[in-house]
Amino acid sequence: MSDGFLYDSYRGVHWGTATADAIAAAPLPLPDQGGHFRQWTDDIRHVLGVAPTTHRAVVGWPQLQPDGPGVWDRAALDRCDRALDSLLALGLKPSLTLLHLSLPGWLDASGGWLARDTANRFAEYAAEMGRRFGDRVDRWITSTDLASPTLADHVAGMYPPGRGIGRAGLPAVHHILLANGLATQALRATGARGRIGTTVTLVGGYAATDDPYDRLAVERLESWTNRMFLDPMLLGEHMVTEDDVSPVEATGCVRPGDLDTIATEQDLLGLSWYTPFRVTAPENLPRALPVMKCLSALNEVNRLLVGLGFAVIPFDDVETTAYGWPILPEGLADAVAALHELYGDLLPPLSVIDNGMGDLDLVDSTGRRDDGRRRALLRARLSWLAGVIERGVDVCGYEYWSVLDNLQAKLRYTRLYAMGVPDHDLPPRPPMPADWVRRGAFVPAPTGLPAGLHVVPRTQGAGAS
Repeated sequence: MSDGFLYDSYRGVHWGTATADAIAAAPLPLPDQGGHFRQWTDDIRHVLGVAPTTHRAVVGWPQLQPDGPGVWDRAALDRCDRALDSLLALGLKPSLTLLHLSLPGWLDASGGWLARDTANRFAEYAAEMGRRFGDRVDRWITSTDLASPTLADHVAGMYPPGRGIGRAGLPAVHHILLANGLATQALRATGARGRIGTTVTLVGGYAATDDPYDRLAVERLESWTNRMFLDPMLLGEHMVTEDDVSPVEATGCVRPGDLDTIATEQDLLGLSWYTPFRVTAPENLPRALPVMKCLSALNEVNRLLVGLGFAVIPFDDVETTAYGWPILPEGLADAVAALHELYGDLLPPLSVIDNGMGDLDLVDSTGRRDDGRRRALLRARLSWLAGVIERGVDVCGYEYWSVLDNLQAKLRYTRLYAMGVPDHDLPPRPPMPADWVRRGAFVPAPTGLPAGLHVVPRTQGAGAS
């Protein structure tokens, strides 16, 4: 039975489905086909009494321009045309994602996101898509996730092909932000009628204790994740650390006018949400996570993170899914509330995506899929978020479990490194290429609490506020 309170709370929110399949590569799997689409629809109808009205798919840049700039694959363009027409015939509003992690091979070979020219090429690609499809697309998402092809690949080396080079990889962050601004301008110049935005991975953390150093560690986590991308987009300046240094600008990649372009107004901001983190300061790690009880996956990732001034540990007495993700239905609402506390009215309308993948492995005592438990968790998560919406945060869209977006990251990295999973349950995991940390590519953050630093007192289980 649907929930009338939630239905009223989310009135005006657009519910949608999504896939990471490139429509330029193969026929689009339509939303009326496949168990994953039906399950998503059934859950939302059961909890809210609504059905999805939009469907988002990846265009497929590598398939559209396999041979170089200015050369378009006619067959791939035709597949995009047919996919859009099929969605419209189903009564759905098509949304397109321009970039899903990978670049055309020729562009990747010429430097990828470390090369400034990639931003210009991306804008040219966006303009072409706007000219061809702008009359049929309801929403444009420039990138599935700004962090994976930049921080995760070029900085940390966590994401294939794993080119992590530490601080030397930070120009990739600047260039993908510049690409987003240029592409937004290019799409608007074509007269494309749909709303335009991009996606960031929303990271939310709880301080492990009331120790001021743990609360400072949460701020460092948020600086190196949320603020790394949103400060330039919303404030027109790159994130500055507590010692008054901008790591991105220190690389020399920023040119006059770049930040004005990066701060081009967005119609919406996608928030990809997975799981909250329990955060501690490096100096508290031995007490918070005793050596004999350390989980090797967390030890490995923390070798990377301590150089940034924080570490992550499992939650105490919190049930987890088989993915190892803590079941904290208030986590999304708390993270959104913290984001609004930081940026306020500068935030564009928010669209929550990639939310619910970890719910799929909830099973009953017989090992069968537990639909009731999964839906109860969805209802609880939406109830917490409804409280944030009531306090003025503009949420314009929601994609519960974006089906296949970022599936590789979820299965390989988010599952294995985000939260505590017992060692004996872990399949073989990919390596964490943290050698550059030990080589000193990152200088450990200062452990002292700077005078006058404002620390938001959020601790585990605080709830949305």
